[in-house]
Amino acid sequence: MAATLHDVADLAGVSFKTVSNVINGYPHIRPATREKVERAIAELGYQPNLTARSLRSGRTGAIALAVPELNLSYFAELAGFVIAAAERSDLVTLVEQTGGDRDRELALLQSPRLRMTDGLILSPLGMRQEDVDALEVPFPLVLLGEPVFDWPNDHVSMRNVEATRAGTEYLIASGRRRIAVIGEHEEEVFGSARSRLRGYREALEANGIEYDERIVAGATLWHRADGARAMHELLEGGAPFDAVFGFNDTLALGAMRVLQEAGLRVPGDVAVLGIDDLDEAAYSIPSLTTIDPGREWIARTAVETLLERIARRGKDLPPRTKLADFRIIERESAPPG
Repeated sequence: MAATLHDVADLAGVSFKTVSNVINGYPHIRPATREKVERAIAELGYQPNLTARSLRSGRTGAIALAVPELNLSYFAELAGFVIAAAERSDLVTLVEQTGGDRDRELALLQSPRLRMTDGLILSPLGMRQEDVDALEVPFPLVLLGEPVFDWPNDHVSMRNVEATRAGTEYLIASGRRRIAVIGEHEEEVFGSARSRLRGYREALEANGIEYDERIVAGATLWHRADGARAMHELLEGGAPFDAVFGFNDTLALGAMRVLQEAGLRVPGDVAVLGIDDLDEAAYSIPSLTTIDPGREWIARTAVETLLERIARRGKDLPPRTKLADFRIIERESAPPG
């Protein structure tokens, strides 16, 4: 039979109320008493009844995180940071994968599974401006990703335009003038790809470099295979370039592999830059110069913002947009000039 609060109280030699206070994080408890209770909990293997706790407090002690795909390293690492931030507040994180599909994102917002959580952090990829009404939900909601739509929710994101402009200017300052990019979404009106292309073009214009669409390669998905395919297309196209800016690290890593297979030296012949500062970027050969977009800050801030919403549920609090700082991580694939 599973241990109960009364069992924990008997073993620790304290009252039922004291055990409840320890479990619920009540701060005014003597350290020695807290230690006795925690030792009894560990010895008995006590597990809190989240359903009962929810009925008493209106809280479940869990939040949800929904991202497009966990097999993309950026979102996998982001999820890890969100889980760690939630754990610091004694919260469990339930992770959903939407595939970036609009219908699945909309269905998730109506899913009864969310009743098991206190709020949702959502990274929408397929939703559009006309879906704004779907975001009027009866639970706390924080959005991640490009804040381009007029949506009535808190938004935590990176500075896509500024970061990509800074990365392009970094390559220019290192002596590169023919900078190819990989990751354009030609059909995209809003979103990260469009914003990053804008930052790239602003940097070229500010430095008197003509935009050349022959060295702008599209990639509907942003996986290594897409970076490799796009690099093959650039090489076959024949337009010269002396640098490649992947709109994420996985695109850049896929492109760098193809460059090396083609006998081109990185960075001697072609410098390579990415965005995300994935863990693997430090261990590629050569190691990948990249832009850290503030992913850990984004995860931590998203959890903190959601907790603010949970604590102030029912009270007026206008939607806020919070943008992370970024920094260029200099490594071997694109050394400074």
